[in-house]
Amino acid sequence: METWYGFNVLWLFSAGGKEPFVDPRFIRIDEHELDFMAKMGCNFIRVPTDYRFFVHDFKYDQYDEAMLKILDKAVEAVVSRGLHCSLNVHRGPGYCINGNEFERDNLWTDKIAQDAFTNLWTMFAKRYASYTPDQLSFDLLNEPPSPGQYGLTRENHKEIMKRVSTAIRKVSPDRPVICDGLSGGHVAAPELSDLNVIMSGRGYTPMKLTHWHAEWNQKIGSFEWPYPEYPGMKADGQIWNRQALRDFYKPWKEMADSGCKVHIGEAGCYNKVKNETALAWYKDFFGVCNELGFGYALWNFRGAFGIAEHRRENTHWETMDGFIVDKDLYELFIAGMKGQLK
Repeated sequence: METWYGFNVLWLFSAGGKEPFVDPRFIRIDEHELDFMAKMGCNFIRVPTDYRFFVHDFKYDQYDEAMLKILDKAVEAVVSRGLHCSLNVHRGPGYCINGNEFERDNLWTDKIAQDAFTNLWTMFAKRYASYTPDQLSFDLLNEPPSPGQYGLTRENHKEIMKRVSTAIRKVSPDRPVICDGLSGGHVAAPELSDLNVIMSGRGYTPMKLTHWHAEWNQKIGSFEWPYPEYPGMKADGQIWNRQALRDFYKPWKEMADSGCKVHIGEAGCYNKVKNETALAWYKDFFGVCNELGFGYALWNFRGAFGIAEHRRENTHWETMDGFIVDKDLYELFIAGMKGQLK
């Protein structure tokens, strides 16, 4: 597997809240963004999806063909540009890290949800069987919870991922399968190593920097956290700098050294911190990934976690192919892709 660098695209990321909004007329596949990413030299695009685009009112055995055709267009738009497409279920039957309370069933404890999850991926495997392993991978479930939360254990998590990956490989034996780390993607799961999967970590550490003043984290105090000066901020019992990032990824490096491929499937720094703070963190994050041999994908291309139009003040903006781009972050990203930040 080549080292993957790129972005997440949010075209099918969320169908909404409790009452999903699924009008296909308002889903836009931005091919101009893909052209820009390909021109940058990227080779990886992650496409997070919400199963409720394709399954309505918990009728798990009925798929919305019109919505699936939109997903077809998204996958083909990525692959046709020579970019690897990683199809991800961000919200699956019975679990999502955001708004889990909207689910009727529980993926970790309920057979009906586990069957629905397996059948969803089996359908995707059959639908996209013509794509080669170099073109398409399957990222089974975004950011499972911590052990003990919602009934997840390391044991039942592995059994569910094993069941789904086995079902996929009955259709496409060589399909690359990706499993996200536990605790929101941050904690390595070496018990999955024998499933022959790629492990996907997260580039959001320390959270008190990357999610400072994030509105969706108000319940855990994101607006009460002190300003995260970086390097040198204190959080989670340590002082954060490049060495602390190396230490954080040590369990992931151990998995990689044992033969399990590792990729950082989401990363980025929210736009509320000063731009110089964000750039200092990005330089160390990209550099540590270079040292460890990990590729990465920012959460988005254009937006609060991206390189374009993130709106942080004191940014060196430059218009490139119609996008307002943070030129300093753009150049750091390119240097990281080239392995120049070790």
